[in-house]
Amino acid sequence: MAVDTSIIGAKTGAWRVTLERSVLANFARSLQAPTGPDPVVAPPTFTFAAPYWSALSNTEQPADPTAGATNPMHTVMGELHAKGALVLHGEQSFEYLAPLHAGMTIDGEQVIADVYEKDTDAATMTFIVMETTWRDTSTGAPVVAERFNLIARLKK
Repeated sequence: MAVDTSIIGAKTGAWRVTLERSVLANFARSLQAPTGPDPVVAPPTFTFAAPYWSALSNTEQPADPTAGATNPMHTVMGELHAKGALVLHGEQSFEYLAPLHAGMTIDGEQVIADVYEKDTDAATMTFIVMETTWRDTSTGAPVVAERFNLIARLKK
């Protein structure tokens, strides 16, 4: 199957999250990480979970960059899963450009950075690389850059 590279650069989501002290403290506790002095600093990996928290918040959300269209990453991975592919969360990285602390509001926007395939004797693996940039809404400055990939392994 030829991989569709036309989705590279497509925006897949946008979120706004106000970092609440209790949420950060509970997230830190779940990781068995210390919460530190006030203001509570967001623990590592918090921004990966932040889109899920945004759905529960009362914060007004940014406009949907997909304009209501189906997320192209979901389309590709869904089609492969329907054919029997095993979908895995692969590599994950975070680059912290500034500390995140309680009281901040951050905006995240995610794009598809790359799509490629690798063949083995037993399977074809499709990789979709996602990048999310989180910005401090008060300054517009980037505070966290995330990168992760999803892998669909389809047996031959």
